[in-house]
Amino acid sequence: MILVTGATGTVGREVVGRLPAGLAVRVMTRDPARVTGGPASAEVVRADYGDPASLARALGGVTAAFLVTGRVGDDDERFVRAARSAGVRHVVKLSAAAVADPRADDVITRWQRATEDLVRGSGMDWTLLRPRAFMSNALSWAGSIRSEGVVRALYGGSANACVDPRDIAEVAVRALTEEGHAGRAYTLTGPRAISAAEQTAQLAEVLGRPLRFEELAPEQARTVLAARYPRDLAEALLAGAERQRAGAKAGVEAAVPALLGRPAGTFRGWAEDHRRAFSSL
Repeated sequence: MILVTGATGTVGREVVGRLPAGLAVRVMTRDPARVTGGPASAEVVRADYGDPASLARALGGVTAAFLVTGRVGDDDERFVRAARSAGVRHVVKLSAAAVADPRADDVITRWQRATEDLVRGSGMDWTLLRPRAFMSNALSWAGSIRSEGVVRALYGGSANACVDPRDIAEVAVRALTEEGHAGRAYTLTGPRAISAAEQTAQLAEVLGRPLRFEELAPEQARTVLAARYPRDLAEALLAGAERQRAGAKAGVEAAVPALLGRPAGTFRGWAEDHRRAFSSL
């Protein structure tokens, strides 16, 4: 039995949709009504990291699990403890590329490092997936693109080797279903680094309409982020932007093509497949 957590999120839902037919699959979610796609035989269970009894039910009979947590805190510790007690043999953990950067010391990266240590020390087999920024983060621009034809971002000329979430999901499925991935950490990137200004230009070509890029000043970006996130998370994102400006996120890794036997997906390809999200039609 394979358990997928975060099944309604950006990567988790792609993992569910890519698991081969015929596998015993269980999907863990707080809201079963939001689960779509996946094998027809998949079992959907309601569970929450903060509810030990629901975790125990979700993990019963599971041999491998895909672990996604989206908030800084104790969710990973609770899951790992419950998984170990349930006899899970292999955990594939969605982490972040920043954990390998000694210059990264923000609250999000410290949390991810701690959760990686937790998984590695659990006594279970483990695989760590460390993606760069998701290409799908560009969806945060969809509203301003539709209404104004504008993309606004901090440090628009700085490059990030962002990765298609579908590639992350495909790697996760291989790690969950194939031998040879235990004890491995994979840094997952796209085929080349691309800046927000370049992404804007490519989106304009895909949409067939002019788009304008507007550079945010650091204090403007801080105001925007503070309206969406708690202060420590907003500051972590600003620190990440500073590291990106210094070139820390531009490196391209070979893991995606090596594992999947094909080139990593491009931002243009992702944009073409998500054209409707940016269109006002």
